[in-house]
Amino acid sequence: MSRNTVKAGNLRDKLDGNELDLSLSDLNEIPVRELAALPKATVLDLSCNKFTTLPGEFCSLTHIVRLDLSKNQLKHLPSEFGRLVNLQHLDLFQNQLTMLPDSFAHLKNLKWLDLKDNPLNLDLAKVAGDCLDEKQCKECAQAVLIFMKVIQSEHDQEMQRKLLEERAQKQKREVEQRKKEERERELRRREKAKQKERKRKDYNALQAAQRQVAKNSESEKKFENHNASVLPSKKQKQRRTSWKGILGWFLLFMFIMAIGCVVVCRWTHLQKHSICYSPNAVSEEIMNALHSYQILERVLQPPGSQQQGQ
Repeated sequence: MSRNTVKAGNLRDKLDGNELDLSLSDLNEIPVRELAALPKATVLDLSCNKFTTLPGEFCSLTHIVRLDLSKNQLKHLPSEFGRLVNLQHLDLFQNQLTMLPDSFAHLKNLKWLDLKDNPLNLDLAKVAGDCLDEKQCKECAQAVLIFMKVIQSEHDQEMQRKLLEERAQKQKREVEQRKKEERERELRRREKAKQKERKRKDYNALQAAQRQVAKNSESEKKFENHNASVLPSKKQKQRRTSWKGILGWFLLFMFIMAIGCVVVCRWTHLQKHSICYSPNAVSEEIMNALHSYQILERVLQPPGSQQQGQ
């Protein structure tokens, strides 16, 4: 029977009470939907088919109490296999299983288990035993459940450890990110402070320059006002000085001319000329006055001084 011929109606025809036998049906896939439509089929025989995997949806068939998957080619069971909480009897004889999923520990009602002829993990194979009779298969179920609980606990601890490590790494990254952001904010604050300080210095320099310009302007105005008040008196003094100088030079020139005329009229051939009469007369009078001045000086001189002079 191929999968295409497996219908819900056909499965009902195979249902015998609560037992559904689909063994030796040459099935490659499990008809999960059709099986879900038969909740009365609590005993399911899927042995001697060609299954390599079980779909995750199969684990929703929680009404199954007894399941036979022996003599297939299953390499692993779905991670949700532990959802089959009502499962009491499980036959996995002669498959390709090496390990069971962690959720297997949730099968608290499991009473019977056969794992013979599977390439099991050494630890799991040692726990499972031989399962050669009813008693050994029951012991196998109990021992495997305990083993899987330990494995699950170890895996949970490992997961918890990894979770804690991830959280620690996350917190570390967050702390580093916060430190990085704080450093960046500090750099921005310092840069803003530097810019503010530069602006303040520029502003102070500008204010100082403006004050200096105003001071210089005020000084220039005072100097101009002072010059305006002082300039007229200086100009007047300069005018008076200039007139005095001109007059002095004029008088000196006249004196030199007079001496020249006297010298020419007295010691040259022009002394008898009519033009020299007046200069000669004046010079004679001057010489006589000087001569009389010397005689008068001698008369007025004390007698003792005259004898000493002799």
